Amino acid sequence: MAFSLNRIQLLGNIGKDPETRFTTTNLAVTSFSIATTNSYKGKDGNWVNETTWHNIVAFNLSDFLKENLKKGKKVYLEGRLTNRSYEDNQGIKRYVTEVIADISKIIPLDARDQNSGSNYNSPIENQGTVEAAVDKNDDLPF
Repeated sequence: MAFSLNRIQLLGNIGKDPETRFTTTNLAVTSFSIATTNSYKGKDGNWVNETTWHNIVAFNLSDFLKENLKKGKKVYLEGRLTNRSYEDNQGIKRYVTEVIADISKIIPLDARDQNSGSNYNSPIENQGTVEAAVDKNDDLPF
């Protein structure tokens, strides 16, 4: 038996606000795009930025992620590559490569929402330091 691996990791900026639609079986399908940039020095010695766009599809995205995945924000995600084909309105067969995101591995990286000025803070961050989050009365063996 041959083993294989289809895994992709992306760190980039969201290109458009996610759009959610529902299948006939009421499964939520959210799609958006991510731009990643590769920088290298060209033959003339100047830096060249090469941007690649990735189409992302996620199933049953949580409300937290729907609220925090917005155009321009930085995000990290893991998933798998898939190819599919469809017929457009003129009957021409089109091919699409997409990333099927693992919803447990989608992490919004922009902590601050530029529009509302609100911050997302974890419970530990709200308490100041990690030491403040640990109950001093716990019997810890170390």
